[in-house]
Amino acid sequence: MTKDLEATRKFYEDLIGLPLVATWCESDELFGAVRTYCHTFFELADGSALAFFQFEKQEDQALFGPQMPESPFHHIALNVDQDAQHGIEQRLRGAGYTEPDMYVLEHGYCRSLYVKDPNGMIVEFTHDSPQAVGNDHVQARRARAHKELARWLSGDRTSNNVFR
Repeated sequence: MTKDLEATRKFYEDLIGLPLVATWCESDELFGAVRTYCHTFFELADGSALAFFQFEKQEDQALFGPQMPESPFHHIALNVDQDAQHGIEQRLRGAGYTEPDMYVLEHGYCRSLYVKDPNGMIVEFTHDSPQAVGNDHVQARRARAHKELARWLSGDRTSNNVFR
């Protein structure tokens, strides 16, 4: 959901580079009343999309659930190549984005660029380290995924990040 579709469009299309591919303006019965809204879609490389709604009336906008507490752990992560990540970072910096609204974390297995969109949602653009995405490593990580989760849940907090 967004309060400002044009700010959202500028962010995702002009700065991030996701083209606006559809806009649906609709009136539907939603939750017991007819509500008018605009629904936009920004295309991802695989053909899927990020979608945003803006309601005509502010009271409709406020109806849809309590806001989650602000946290960098509530975000969407998108995998991009190194050139795309660099381009996004440069466009954001050129548009005046700085910490805390934009920051980079080197995880070892990937480099992550985090940014808040105009709606306060955190979006991560991650570029994987070549060593971390080699087929042998990916297969080994996949084979151990359940075992590693069980280990964590049982209280063993030992790091398994061999890339730091």
